[in-house]
Amino acid sequence: MCRLLELSDELFELLNGENLENKQHEAMLLMTVTQDGWPHNAMVSAGEVVAHDKENLRLALWPGTTTTKNCIRTKKAFLMAVYKGKVHYIRLALSPLGILEDAKHPLERFSAKVELYKEDQAKYADITTGIQISLKNPPAVLTRWKETIQETLR
Repeated sequence: MCRLLELSDELFELLNGENLENKQHEAMLLMTVTQDGWPHNAMVSAGEVVAHDKENLRLALWPGTTTTKNCIRTKKAFLMAVYKGKVHYIRLALSPLGILEDAKHPLERFSAKVELYKEDQAKYADITTGIQISLKNPPAVLTRWKETIQETLR
């Protein structure tokens, strides 16, 4: 287990915005806190979270959702991913960037600074999988993800 202020090489590889075809089955949990103090979870993909570098991410979230409202209000989120046999925990400080005026996919964008990164693996067992998804229309979704990543990084 390590605690850092930047992503590991493995997690950066997952979130680098490249080779989305090979990452289309990976889903992560983005956790926020509701106005009344309860945890709120949302599933996100490699098409909605992109690492600008190992210390800074960008998020693209659907406007008007509970998660997006929580992110705007608290400017905090927690990302959890299971990838390559480890559980990755990332505490994020958010800065809203808004929706791009000319966006093909009008999503709320956030700049996210890694405040704490921790990875975990069990000594007595292998972590074999996290949340896995199967896209219903991979070509259309992968195209949208690629376009979203380009817009999110602007």
